[in-house]
Amino acid sequence: MATEKDTAMGDLEALNDVFSDIMNVLMFKGERYVGENDLEQGREKSSYDSDSAVRLRPQYRDIHKFWKNCEVRIAYVGMENETEPEDDMPFRTIGYDGAAYRDQISYYTDEEGKRRKSKERYPVITLVLYMGYKRRWDRAKSIYEALGERLDDRLKPFVQNYRINLFEIAFLEEEDVELFQSDFRIVADYLVQMRKNNDYKPTPFQIRHVREVLNTMAALMNNAGVAEIYAGDEKGDEPKTMSDVFERAEKRGRKAGQMEITKLMNFLLTNGRSEDAIRATNDEGFLNKLLAEFNSGLMAAK
Repeated sequence: MATEKDTAMGDLEALNDVFSDIMNVLMFKGERYVGENDLEQGREKSSYDSDSAVRLRPQYRDIHKFWKNCEVRIAYVGMENETEPEDDMPFRTIGYDGAAYRDQISYYTDEEGKRRKSKERYPVITLVLYMGYKRRWDRAKSIYEALGERLDDRLKPFVQNYRINLFEIAFLEEEDVELFQSDFRIVADYLVQMRKNNDYKPTPFQIRHVREVLNTMAALMNNAGVAEIYAGDEKGDEPKTMSDVFERAEKRGRKAGQMEITKLMNFLLTNGRSEDAIRATNDEGFLNKLLAEFNSGLMAAK
């Protein structure tokens, strides 16, 4: 089941300019081989056999696109987001890719009514984007690693050692992060900074897709308030950079805090606690204690 982080990141990466940018940087070292107009949405899901009562179960990719040159499909590319290392990733990936190859064995009826096999063939590629920054990916990267000791050495010559295309975004070099031209640079920059400094200082990089970026950053930072910056602003006045976002968040926080203090003071003064109100204006620790008591609903009148 997709998590909130998966959904938020998927919404951003599914945008053609972001998807093509990720391909160009991670696959082609920044060369602009893939244009955003060269991409077409791929199929939403495939199926696999299950030992449950319902034998065919759907399996969903996070994001998937056909890379095309005019009407010719150059490749089918999927992206999988992972926030934690996972041993089963090689199994999942080979399932996605196998289903996409199986789709190419299709049939159609020609103008004479004869059933013919489609000759369309194209490579299938899956990029695994690891979004964790507190630890490296220390789990299986191939079928051999996933099987471990359960794979008899005598069988290895007959077992394809399928490897995943893993990219640890937080562990990219800074010069690689600067190759991104889309909003994904903001995500990569955040993860790299958090890995190195456990802190994030926003840059003036211009945001193109405000809602998708803020939802993604809110999910990564576990801070819903970041996404609310977009929801609460007037159309046409969205933040232009992450620096704008942080400035607006800080301003809202100060405003909300002042409103809470005003409510507390009104309560104290109208309920015979004027001495507490006076003390709170000069004692920040006492003020915070009263605010916690007031917000918890435990404050009583005298």
